Amino acid sequence: MNTTAKTKKRSWILRFLDKIEVAGNKLPTPLTIFFYLSVIVVVISGIGAALGWSATGEMYNASKGVVEETTVTINSLFSVSGLQYMLTSAVTNFTSYAPLGFTIVIMLGIGVAENSGYLNGLIRKVVKVTPAQLVTPMVIFIGVMTNIAENAGYVVFIPLAAMIFKAYNKHPLAGIAAGFAGVSGGFSANLLIGSADATLSGFSQAAAQTIDPSYTVTPLSNWFFMMASTVLLTIVGTLVTELIIIPRLGPYKPNGDGTLEEMSDNMTDKEEKALKVANWVFLGIAFSYVAVCIPQNSFMRNPETGSLIEGSTLMNAIIPLFTLLFFIPSFVYGKLCGTFKSDKDVVASFNKSIASVSGFIAMAFVAAQFTNYFTQTNIGRILSFKGAELLQSLNVNSVVLMVCFILVAGFVNLFMASASAKYAIFAPVFVPMFMKMGLSPEVTQVAYRIGDSTMNIIAPVLAWIPYILTIMKKYDKESGWGTLVSSMLPYSMAFLVSWTIMLAVWMILNLPLGPGAPIYYTMG
Repeated sequence: MNTTAKTKKRSWILRFLDKIEVAGNKLPTPLTIFFYLSVIVVVISGIGAALGWSATGEMYNASKGVVEETTVTINSLFSVSGLQYMLTSAVTNFTSYAPLGFTIVIMLGIGVAENSGYLNGLIRKVVKVTPAQLVTPMVIFIGVMTNIAENAGYVVFIPLAAMIFKAYNKHPLAGIAAGFAGVSGGFSANLLIGSADATLSGFSQAAAQTIDPSYTVTPLSNWFFMMASTVLLTIVGTLVTELIIIPRLGPYKPNGDGTLEEMSDNMTDKEEKALKVANWVFLGIAFSYVAVCIPQNSFMRNPETGSLIEGSTLMNAIIPLFTLLFFIPSFVYGKLCGTFKSDKDVVASFNKSIASVSGFIAMAFVAAQFTNYFTQTNIGRILSFKGAELLQSLNVNSVVLMVCFILVAGFVNLFMASASAKYAIFAPVFVPMFMKMGLSPEVTQVAYRIGDSTMNIIAPVLAWIPYILTIMKKYDKESGWGTLVSSMLPYSMAFLVSWTIMLAVWMILNLPLGPGAPIYYTMG
């Protein structure tokens, strides 16, 4: 691509992104947004109650165990009794907020894995032993896998991806693009269960139970689909890198400013030994999990049905089990490597990992109030009834409906990057609405994750954008917003189209999204 054409393209993109950036910067913080939404819900509940708003439709009656026609009216919180309720329920709303517990528990394990150096060492080792012809697919694949520990992916892997590409005579900016595409564009995909699975499933379950109080959404609810997505995004990301990004950037001509210190991808003998032992420990724990689940009378199974899915100890304890799976090998690595010299270092890593989600904890308090108010006032139920009536009257195909939802989620992500903050707003409305139309909470969650992930890499409000731009300056001092966006747009669009098509095929074939997680929902 010639310089003039590139400059013109960058100028157009920069003008477009400037408008998005200005609009995005005018938005308040997620915590403030939830506060405003809570106030709005309270005021609307008062107006709705005064005007007699109501809706009639089918709903699951837990006491009778049947689906019956129900008329729902607005419960006003804009009253003295409403004020009393809000004051007395504030603490219990927070402590019973499902995403809060899921996120904190799993971060204990992931945080130790990151702070001990185990995750960093594992990532560096895997990339280092990759043959030259597999560099690009391995960078994409490892990038996708690092979303289990988001900070490790951004801080460690993306700079390393640039160094690896440079070592194999590929443009380092292409390595940054490929690594960024995997880490952020493939944020929801993984072969394992991460904190995002725990957080989003908590939102989905809370929203689903407004329609069906017995409905359970586990962190494994999207596992099958996300494992297949990991393969898909690795293939698509590799094709985009090799066919578009590398040819577009051309040969690498070093002109960096040298302000960013190079990270070494070499490991000491002590780190090599520690990593080997920790990996064996990891495999041993994983094998023990499988072994204890095999017997029909295993304590991991449902004691009545023997199922490993429905009502089983395995599903109910999946978050603590994954936490231990990360914590124990990481502890071993830290002790052997010298990162953990005493219990104080381990406790410090706990504190650091919790501190990394302190913003989420603060946001969770306000979000918990909003979610509860939304449910308590019946606004969500009325919206789901009315919304379902409208969509059903339009006779929209379920596949087309999910495609539209993906586009909506992706568009909003350009202005609000927090996946959990957006889904806390989306879930109470769309999960019940789509359940009324026969679509499961799990498929709604999948569609949301596709739209959210694919737009991360072109969202100007993403917190990691300044860091990525800094790394790019290391290799090209003239690089900027235009360079980044023009490199990431092909990934964003390719991921969006291919991932959406995959979901459409998955729905047509009616394949399970995860263990016990169907595409379609039947009331009762």
